[in-house]
Amino acid sequence: MCTLVPCLKHRCTKALAEQLTIENVIDMIQLARLCDAPHLYLKCMKFLRSNFRKVEETEGWKFLQHHDPLLELEILQFTDEAELRKKRRRRHTREQNLYLQLSEGMDCLEHICREGCTSVGPYDEEYSCQKKLPCSKFDTYQGLQILIRHFSTCKRRVKGSCSQCKRMWQLLRLHASICDQPHDCRVPLCREFKQKLEKRGDDELWKSLVRKVVSARAMTFLSLPKRKREEEEPRLNLRDHQIRRFLD
Repeated sequence: MCTLVPCLKHRCTKALAEQLTIENVIDMIQLARLCDAPHLYLKCMKFLRSNFRKVEETEGWKFLQHHDPLLELEILQFTDEAELRKKRRRRHTREQNLYLQLSEGMDCLEHICREGCTSVGPYDEEYSCQKKLPCSKFDTYQGLQILIRHFSTCKRRVKGSCSQCKRMWQLLRLHASICDQPHDCRVPLCREFKQKLEKRGDDELWKSLVRKVVSARAMTFLSLPKRKREEEEPRLNLRDHQIRRFLD
């Protein structure tokens, strides 16, 4: 008979958890503590986190504030920690999206300088855009093409007073930090940037950015279907080497 008690308790707490409301959640969480019902306690906490503004206006919450300040503190801590976790996840997602965009920008830059895309092609060859159709990532390519065309004609790029040119310089520097084949690379100024980086070195903040962009590039490849990964195998191997080099 005693073996049936835990099962009965589990069923009861599960049923109570499905009946949570704004008005009864405080009573339920107190019951969960008294009966040592962690499942019901956690359900109540999550319910409170999602509906805290409404719950704190109830008589149950006011009663709790006067008679059980310890439980009130537990609820507030749980709510604050959950909000902090949510903010961290949002920030992490934004950062990852930024690194993926930079990674995609590196791919676009290499593609434009190696093969050309619509209106912009390799700098050291005659290029005809008449037969070039937009790529699958045309939005990114289009923005980069506009930036490249501006960079090629801007008279303020050397002085560093043009914000658009600064972005292009940063992209070229980032490419040089990642590129493992500067002697064969078709991206302009890759070798020159690489030589400067070898002489002066990079600060830790820049190295951290490079690591994250390289990792984002590798993760992008790993998320591709198997057949697509096999087609891109040489580049994938190169990026694996890049990751190991920057993690050393």
